[in-house]
Amino acid sequence: MDSISSIVILKAMDGLSMRAQATAQNIANANSPGYRPIRVSFEETLKAAAGRSAEDVRAVQPALVMAETIDGSHDLRIDLELATATRTAGRYGTLAELLNRRLQLEALSVAGSR
Repeated sequence: MDSISSIVILKAMDGLSMRAQATAQNIANANSPGYRPIRVSFEETLKAAAGRSAEDVRAVQPALVMAETIDGSHDLRIDLELATATRTAGRYGTLAELLNRRLQLEALSVAGSR
């Protein structure tokens, strides 16, 4: 399972897992005065690395970024955090299913070559 696409899927799942944790932390601190929401960035870096090599993909690390809105405030909107949590969970589930299907195809190809 060392094809670059499998590595990209696993790295994307790592980034999404980290985003889910950050979003949960944001929601938990929604009423904390002065709390600055955390964001996780990895998609652009992962996309660029995927165009180069498997080693570059393996080296990708999601980045934690303190959120700041356009007007300079740090207000956390719980509705947006919940939307992020939902979107992240959906993307993670889709990637898990894709990875599962890749593994099933590999198992079938190994079984078929016997």
